[in-house]
Amino acid sequence: MEEWLQKDERIDQLIRHELKIIQSPSVFSFSLDAVLLGDFAQVPRHDRAKIIDLCAGNGVVGLLLSKKTESSIMGIELQPRLANMAERSIQMNHLENQLSIVEGNIKDALKWVKKDSVDVVTCNPPYFANEGTSIKNPNSHLAIARHELHMSLDDLMKVTSDLLKMNGKAYFVHRPDRLLEIIDAMKRHRLAPKKIRFVYPKENKEANTLLIEAIKDGKANGFRILPPLIVYNEDNEYLPEVKEMLYGTKV
Repeated sequence: MEEWLQKDERIDQLIRHELKIIQSPSVFSFSLDAVLLGDFAQVPRHDRAKIIDLCAGNGVVGLLLSKKTESSIMGIELQPRLANMAERSIQMNHLENQLSIVEGNIKDALKWVKKDSVDVVTCNPPYFANEGTSIKNPNSHLAIARHELHMSLDDLMKVTSDLLKMNGKAYFVHRPDRLLEIIDAMKRHRLAPKKIRFVYPKENKEANTLLIEAIKDGKANGFRILPPLIVYNEDNEYLPEVKEMLYGTKV
């Protein structure tokens, strides 16, 4: 497997799905958030849908979704190194006929994808607003992945709306403290929030992650709050639902 790797990279296993993925501690390694998003997103099983993964990183969400659908999946990633890592992971898993990666800013998505043509959009975006007072990671790769340096929440929702067909669905993972901003941005761009799930590190702790689904031009009613997802027990072991996502077993 060494032929797939560049300096400081490693190959990790997505055990549940028997997938391999190229990671780098100095550039990008996916977190549990990406796995949660891949599990939460509902995609058609057939091969006729068009799925776009924005802020694709090293391609982990697209790889996970490939096990849920036969449809084509395109990732859009700004950083050349990450896009290259994603491309090599696709090739390593022999998924070139289903998955593709475009290197570029998601704000330019309509250069590569026809407007109003997409069935499902997913995104694990930068979580932190680009405020002058915020402390940014000195590693530029990680700073771009975590802070809205090249796009805003409003940009993300505009692009998502532009891409989606009427009644197309979008799935995001984000931080609870930005929920009101997320909903406001969705409404500005014809995206109706439909369901949300809060993720808690442990029982009796505050939620630190949220998963949210929206439908383009969906009706305002019918919003649902799903049961909570708790990640760890008191011994810092994954609880059964998360263990199932990661390893394919509840044992």
